[in-house]
Amino acid sequence: MRRVLTSAAVAAALALAVTACGDGSGDAGSAPAKSAAPAEVTGTVTWWDTSDATTEGPVFQEIIKDFEAKYPKIKVNYVNVPFANARDKFKTAAQSGSGAPDVLRTDVGWVAEFASLGYLAPLDGTPAVDKPEEFLPVPSASGKYNGKTYGVPQVTDTLGLLYNKELLKKAGYDEPPATMADLKKAALDVKSKTGAGGLALNVDAYFLLPFIYGEGGDFVDVQNKKITISSPQSVAGVKVVEDLITSGAAVKPALQDSYTNAETAFKDGKVAMIFNGPWSNADNLGGKVFKDNPDNFGVAPVPAGSAKAGSPLGGHDYTVYAGSKNLDASYLFVQFMDSAESQAKIAGKLGLLPTRQPAYSAPEATANPKIAQWQKPMETAVERPWIPEAASLFQPLVDGYQKLAGGQTTTEPMLKDVATAYQGILKGWSL
Repeated sequence: MRRVLTSAAVAAALALAVTACGDGSGDAGSAPAKSAAPAEVTGTVTWWDTSDATTEGPVFQEIIKDFEAKYPKIKVNYVNVPFANARDKFKTAAQSGSGAPDVLRTDVGWVAEFASLGYLAPLDGTPAVDKPEEFLPVPSASGKYNGKTYGVPQVTDTLGLLYNKELLKKAGYDEPPATMADLKKAALDVKSKTGAGGLALNVDAYFLLPFIYGEGGDFVDVQNKKITISSPQSVAGVKVVEDLITSGAAVKPALQDSYTNAETAFKDGKVAMIFNGPWSNADNLGGKVFKDNPDNFGVAPVPAGSAKAGSPLGGHDYTVYAGSKNLDASYLFVQFMDSAESQAKIAGKLGLLPTRQPAYSAPEATANPKIAQWQKPMETAVERPWIPEAASLFQPLVDGYQKLAGGQTTTEPMLKDVATAYQGILKGWSL
């Protein structure tokens, strides 16, 4: 029997709550007009879904059919937009005033930026913000800017250490590594004793954060408006990664499409461990070494550095385009898609983590063991800065990480270059 998240786990999620922050640069939208009665609403809602088109998209389309059955006067134009292109594509469409969707599945790090630019409709007082008391506080905070709600949380996530139990067992390990030092040792043992790779890295800024957090570092200190990416703590974290690569504990990273390469190697049993999130559950379980043996698929918190175990809090929100001609239909669509019932269905079928507390106890969610498996990783999740510039902080770090992984630089000069790039993004912030 699969287990539900315990009350202690929910309490741990609640303990992550903080007040959302903005840049104080004024209102990013006007108050919404009074919504029409649901039965009177007509129109077409175009939704850009940024989830995986193969493993996740079909489930969302099933829920859309349920929505259209409940609201036969509203039709949904479903468009799957690759996540990597969605931010720039939406900004271009919103800026031009042509081609933007009515509703966007928005990364939590994009909401403040889009709201600050006036691209999002405020949702307070509309059906889109339904039963807000049910939301876990941190996912809910990601949708707020300057005291208003511009996004409602669809799913929450973080990174965990995913591992092949059989490969670790062959290398002499009954449990996954709990520290970064143990991670290196276990990866080297897997390499020497099984012939498989120990660890595959995704050369992406988001996936670098567990190492930085583990040593007490971060991108920035929002409260003091200070850039901390080149601090001694952040340097120590990235040096852990550099050592994993140079020691051979991590297989030589692919610099192009590293996510797919690492994921494929893990699913095929060519590496024992990767860092990834709950969105990859369905993909992993369809892989060669897990499809017929799902119990071989392990999930654990990211290993701890010298300061703590910590991985970035992520997820997605539903947002509504400020220029939508179908606001009332969009509000109802968001309300339906983000209900506890819909979240429970998504959790059950995909293993994605709900943002509403009641969804965790729904039978459909408790039927999926991956929901319970992600309990411990979520307890170590670290909230990211909800500032308009947040999404822009990733690319300089990605560029630096790729140079580091390719042997073109070392940690200290790489992070100094990143900090310099951040000064051009965060005007007036100190180093």
